[in-house]
Amino acid sequence: MRAVLRHQVSWGAILAGAVMALVTQLVLNIVGVGVGLASIGTDGAGNPGAATLSLGAGLWWVVSGILASLTGGALAGRLSGKPDGSTSGFHGLVSWAVTTLVVVYLLTATAGGILGGAFNAVTGAVGGAGSALGGGLQTAAQTAAPALGRVANPLDGIEQRVREAASGQDPAALRDAAAAAMRAYLTGDPAQRQQAETRAAEALAKAQNIPADQARQQIQDYQRQYEQALASAKQKAEAAAATAKSAATQGAFYAALALVLGALAAFLGGRLGAVAPQGPALHRA
Repeated sequence: MRAVLRHQVSWGAILAGAVMALVTQLVLNIVGVGVGLASIGTDGAGNPGAATLSLGAGLWWVVSGILASLTGGALAGRLSGKPDGSTSGFHGLVSWAVTTLVVVYLLTATAGGILGGAFNAVTGAVGGAGSALGGGLQTAAQTAAPALGRVANPLDGIEQRVREAASGQDPAALRDAAAAAMRAYLTGDPAQRQQAETRAAEALAKAQNIPADQARQQIQDYQRQYEQALASAKQKAEAAAATAKSAATQGAFYAALALVLGALAAFLGGRLGAVAPQGPALHRA
């Protein structure tokens, strides 16, 4: 009976430790927001770069998570009333697990409520590091997404130059026809490339009032420009995808490491919070 009582789970202590860990992390992250905002000057001179801020935010989130886990684990171990260090440590570990699940829910569920909104605001302000731990590395892929979006369509520049070359000489309908013919030539079926080139040359000649040979020379120039732009766009897209993959991989490892360190801190805190055994009193119990 004494062994059962010594190792019995105290869910009240676990929940109290989880609440303490949540509040501690919230307070520490608010402090981190204040420190980050204080480091940014209004004139822009001497301000840290985006990479530095992001790294600092991630480190602060990890450190605050470890401290919060340690605090919550210590409280859970103390309130469990268990003199056995391992039992108190496991109370701290379970308290950390409950805290982690709550944070994940608050950061991912739409029904997070006021506390979820507060956590979202804090983690967003410190650079989104919390979302990487709670909602699955949003940081990584979303950071590279704008780079992918900035990869311009090579056809747009070609069509713009075709319209500008004919501007002021013919109606808009002729310019549109010339641009459409160039698009069809550059992106059409290779088996019908010769027919498409003939139609494009005729459309350019009409739009610019130039000989057909000169129009064909322009078509060849546009084709070279299109191929070069297409190759450049492909390189940019591949580089952006590689950046996203690298960031996601690093974020996953860092998030896993942060969770492991938080678990160890919670277990250690639970052991530190264990009630000191009192020989005779324990025997009487």
